[in-house]
Amino acid sequence: MKKVAVTGASGHIGANLVRELISRGYEVVVLIRRTILALEGLDVVKVHGDLSDQQSLRRAFRGVEQVYHLAAHISIQTSERDKLESVNVEGTRNVIKACHTEAVSTLIYFSSIHALDMRPLDQAVTEENPLLGSRKYGGDYEYSKARAENLVRENRNGALSIRIIYPTAVLGPNDFNLSLFGQAILKMAQGRLPALVPGGFDWVDVRDVAWGAVEVAEKGVDGDRYILSGNYLSVSQVAAVVAELTGTSAPRITIPTWLAGMSAPLMGIWARLWGKTPVYTRYSLSALASNKQISHSRATRHFAYQPRSFHSSMKDALQFYDTRNLK
Repeated sequence: MKKVAVTGASGHIGANLVRELISRGYEVVVLIRRTILALEGLDVVKVHGDLSDQQSLRRAFRGVEQVYHLAAHISIQTSERDKLESVNVEGTRNVIKACHTEAVSTLIYFSSIHALDMRPLDQAVTEENPLLGSRKYGGDYEYSKARAENLVRENRNGALSIRIIYPTAVLGPNDFNLSLFGQAILKMAQGRLPALVPGGFDWVDVRDVAWGAVEVAEKGVDGDRYILSGNYLSVSQVAAVVAELTGTSAPRITIPTWLAGMSAPLMGIWARLWGKTPVYTRYSLSALASNKQISHSRATRHFAYQPRSFHSSMKDALQFYDTRNLK
């Protein structure tokens, strides 16, 4: 039985990845910082610690062949640069060091699709797109992921094989801690989203990302990069699917991007006062207006990756939220 470790196992992708690994017969070690809600009842070995604690990383990676590094601080706000640097960049540096120390054979790093330079916008994004070289065309989060990915690439050697994965916007079940996208979906389902904005995302089922990640680890090429994308839908198309599945009317108003951008700082202040995460920020609005074409052809060629339909993914996501009494 192959032994693997997962950081960020309690997150949306992590919770599904752990389940995929268990279903394939892997022995799974998870690094736990706080919550274990997403992992309750699963046959995993739990190691308590975090990315800043080298000793806990070494304990989690001891005797492990592969490490899936998902743990990251995700933010669409403009005031968390220091935390993004500490967790996403320095945390990844610590993971790499622990992999070398414990003789891990393969590191599978989860980057972000927006860590790539999405230009030119009229051509499909592929694994050949360069990483962001500055914050000019991305936010602090995206730039931190690009910098962390560079660390992973620089530390590839004969002893440590690497794979890099770029998921797009994920949805689906096992979202125990309610991801940013999950929060937006719930607002739509509850009729609490007052207006829509132009643009959209490439959406992919979180279970397809989990399946694809294990395929990348088993069949991928050392040093290679793999986009795990799904289907592009505009915000209005997403709202229409949610309305169809829930019976809740979709917002009738779509406000222009420039107006949403002007109001974004006020939404951020209001959200912080109430301990909430804003639905729209300048960063998220920029992402909504980014490249619509995200190609997963490399993953399809290498291991027959075929993402399921958005409609079925949304149906399963809403059913999960309903089961958890989050509707």
